Amino acid sequence: MIENSDIVYSCYHKVSRKGENFVAQHTISYQMSGSFVLADNKDKYIANPGDFHLIRKNQLVKFAKIPPPNGTCESLNIYLSDENLKNFAQEYQLQSEHVTKANVLVKIDVNSVLENFIASLRTLLTSNLNTKSLTDLKIKELLLILLQTKPELKNILFDFSEPHKIDLEAFMNQNYRYNVNLERFARLTGRSLATFKRDFEKIFQTSPHQWMLKKRLDEAHYLLKEEKKSASDIFIDLGFEDLSHFSSAFKKQFGYSPKSLAKI
Repeated sequence: MIENSDIVYSCYHKVSRKGENFVAQHTISYQMSGSFVLADNKDKYIANPGDFHLIRKNQLVKFAKIPPPNGTCESLNIYLSDENLKNFAQEYQLQSEHVTKANVLVKIDVNSVLENFIASLRTLLTSNLNTKSLTDLKIKELLLILLQTKPELKNILFDFSEPHKIDLEAFMNQNYRYNVNLERFARLTGRSLATFKRDFEKIFQTSPHQWMLKKRLDEAHYLLKEEKKSASDIFIDLGFEDLSHFSSAFKKQFGYSPKSLAKI
């Protein structure tokens, strides 16, 4: 893996499934080889070699990097911080005109200009000139190219509004499987952490931690018993950081281990 603070080239020889499921900032991703699979609670998106996408910020997602047989999964990712985007918007007098509803993954058509940009970026990452000042300049160059090739991105990239207050019960029932902290759940529902906890306990009559743990374990029980899944197949998708944590929580809840459920 080659990286600096805002640009990362990654290469995976095995399937990689990440535990972090919150997209904190807009990310431009170019898939060089292998496949990148991303899913939210509604849809699944697949990026294949040559695909260029914007992954929108403030999203809860699950994703995997899948290399081809006897090959590698390579990608180039450019992270667009709010600071860089705000500085760019101020310099070029840009602002979002309205809130745009878009998919988590927004496809960007690759042209010769973008192909040359990607090639120059790869060269920069492996050179001795890889500095923050040059990185910032390359990000500015990319933004100028994107606004020329896909002008509608302006209303996504330069929308700095905070998430508005939404239906907490519906949101949590859709997203309890994601392994993110309460501060992020609160932000995504348009609440302060204190208000989130207060509203949550008013609706569910228990704490967020206890409710999410029970929901995840009840679903795990169903998948293990009825769908004949194995614990190793499901623990990540249900928001557990590791198999050991899942197994101990399951045994504490039901009185027997996930493995022994197959014999019941």
